[in-house]
Amino acid sequence: MFKDITLGQYYQTDSLLHRLDPRIKLTGTLVFIISLFIANSFTGYLLAAVFLITMIRLSNVPFSYIIRGMRAILFILFITMAFNLFLTPGEVLVRFGIFKITREGIYFAVRMAIRLIFLIIGSSLMTLTTTPTQLTDAMEALMNPLRRFHVPVHEIAMMMSIALRF
Repeated sequence: MFKDITLGQYYQTDSLLHRLDPRIKLTGTLVFIISLFIANSFTGYLLAAVFLITMIRLSNVPFSYIIRGMRAILFILFITMAFNLFLTPGEVLVRFGIFKITREGIYFAVRMAIRLIFLIIGSSLMTLTTTPTQLTDAMEALMNPLRRFHVPVHEIAMMMSIALRF
């Protein structure tokens, strides 16, 4: 199962995304993730899908390789969807025993599934196109202003890099 996880792995190829500054990739990924949770409509998710498709094409990483990493999170995805589906109050559509499926539950389950899938694909795309060393250097450079407040920026960047590797 762990060999299927693509998050944190680097895919060696030549592409526009591979040559892009890692600070831009890291910042762009953070903006993308934040926008996923701000977007509250399917139009926003459609724009996110178009953005992801464009970035995947620019990366020259095979789509099948990116999707292979999704198998590892299917269990978490199904649990999240089930909680949203069965525990969201609202207009009851189907009831069996103590469980009920509501219109709002379906809406929230689908929204959360889309968010999680896009989040994993977007994060994977960043790590697939950026070496761990480049990612660590980018994190350190972006957090550099925190040194004024005696924040151990280098140590934090290294811990994040080690966490990604494992």
